[in-house]
Amino acid sequence: MEQIYLDNAATTPVLPEVLEAMLPYLSDSYGNPSSIHKMGRDARDGVESSREIVAGLLGCNETEVLFTSGGTESNNLAIKGVALANRSRGKHIITSQVEHHAVLSVCEWLEEAGFDVTYLPVDSTGSVSPGDVEDGLRDDTILVSIMHGNNEVGTIEPIGEIGGLTSERGIVFHTDAVQTFGHIPTDVGKLGVDLLSLSGHKIYGPKGIGALYARNSIRVEPQIHGGGQEMKMRSSTENVPGIVGLGRAVEIASRDMLERKEEILKLRRMITRGILERIDQTRINGHPTRRLPNNCNTTIKFVEGESVVLRLDQRGIYASTGSACSSPDAEASHVLEAMGLPPEDLHSSLRLTLGIHNTEEEVDLALDALVEIVEDLREMSPLWPPG
Repeated sequence: MEQIYLDNAATTPVLPEVLEAMLPYLSDSYGNPSSIHKMGRDARDGVESSREIVAGLLGCNETEVLFTSGGTESNNLAIKGVALANRSRGKHIITSQVEHHAVLSVCEWLEEAGFDVTYLPVDSTGSVSPGDVEDGLRDDTILVSIMHGNNEVGTIEPIGEIGGLTSERGIVFHTDAVQTFGHIPTDVGKLGVDLLSLSGHKIYGPKGIGALYARNSIRVEPQIHGGGQEMKMRSSTENVPGIVGLGRAVEIASRDMLERKEEILKLRRMITRGILERIDQTRINGHPTRRLPNNCNTTIKFVEGESVVLRLDQRGIYASTGSACSSPDAEASHVLEAMGLPPEDLHSSLRLTLGIHNTEEEVDLALDALVEIVEDLREMSPLWPPG
């Protein structure tokens, strides 16, 4: 059975060139980068070369790139680190209702620790209003954290405008760029951010590796203490193979970003048009134009998204639903809920996210399968046909 992978927002396959770059550091060059002998120096060279590559794509100084275990740790270090280091200045934080749980859960933890968090609403496209950010700023606001691109519906937030507001007031601004880094430009100067989280496995690199851009002037309290690695900001012996893999993945992404974007956009337009034209009672979720190039999130009314995903899986087509539910009684997608979708549609979303290995033939096959599956499921639904 042919396999068609359409879940690239969840993770991507490791490119052969990335694996090739990693292998020496899993075998011969296995030294600890903190050791001063040749094997240690070789490992350190691998780490610092990757740091330079990541800094290049971010447009920042190499000393402002801290390697972590991934996007979740980067978000924790950024948000907890800034909050705890600056609590003498204030205890107010602003974020949005549609953030990844790696941000929302941290903010909830900080609330329990005595911080005050404002969760901004979004409009029907999932967009945060810069005006709402401005209205929410207070004298005791120490941090704003708004994601760059939404992992569920693909909406790209107006980070540049928000960054202008925070910089005018000297407030620290963090963005979760896990879905955007390596896919669209993320120059930190143009975005106006002080901290930016990124992950390796979203850009055809290995899992278990990420980074945090932290402007040198920003005070951040370390969250892992020990030997003082990563400029004393993230103790633990560095994951050298992962760091080298991330560096190679970033190097390739930087080289191929524009070409990748155009090819994936073409496929996304195909699959979006196919769903809207061939399946009645569907709508696209997220911003119609200001969205990630690979994201197609759709509501297919009168079917459960998870049922569609499982039926696709039986045919070797791998997708996801915008809701993390495992049953009709489970919690619906907080993103779709914040966007104001009616309750009956909250469990009817399907997320298809394309990657560099997908083809037009795969899109056609996936569409044919999806049409058949939806027709079959709707025939079993007591609510179909509507009215």
